[in-house]
Amino acid sequence: MPGPAQPGRDCALCPRLVDYRQANRAAYPDFHNAPVPSFGPLSARLLIVGLAPGLKGANRTGRPFTGDYAGDLLYATLLKCGFAAGAYGADPGDGLELVDCRIANAVRCAPPRNQVTGPETAACRPFLAAEMAAMAGLRAVLALGTVAHGAVLAALGQRKAHWKFAHGARHALPNGLVLADSYHCSRYNTNTGVLTAAMFESVVGGLRTSLTA
Repeated sequence: MPGPAQPGRDCALCPRLVDYRQANRAAYPDFHNAPVPSFGPLSARLLIVGLAPGLKGANRTGRPFTGDYAGDLLYATLLKCGFAAGAYGADPGDGLELVDCRIANAVRCAPPRNQVTGPETAACRPFLAAEMAAMAGLRAVLALGTVAHGAVLAALGQRKAHWKFAHGARHALPNGLVLADSYHCSRYNTNTGVLTAAMFESVVGGLRTSLTA
């Protein structure tokens, strides 16, 4: 099966994000500064959906959740739960591989202040929909935060009002997929105690168990 449609390096769908990208290309010429492609095998049964690339994380390195605190927690948890192999070195060249897991973002370009708008999420929706459609063995999607939760539902043609976000929740969707929710593994959430490493591991480990059963 061919890979999913991806936004081009100079995708022009979101004017605000284009302006931000151009400013960052001038300020940080060595950064990736483009839509960040997904990471992991299309054959995976689990898709993890985040919000958007961080300016000095994935926007710098070109790999989702790579180079910032959220990635430290995410990849450590994936390694512990058997969804990754190797060692996470916060660099795309670290040799880390995902196992039965793929990672994408609801919005593929870095937004100012890590905040996306509704129209930007909608503009990127076809790429997320194509991502899920291309994953023939997909059984579960883990949404990191409310924006990712809503983006997944919209990409699947489901109404958010029917499937409320709640940390640790699992929703059995009509198409047979399970949508699991977790608070985003951002530094803000962990620093404020909204999310602990144990809470996050419980969600990811639970998905590992259910996919193994």
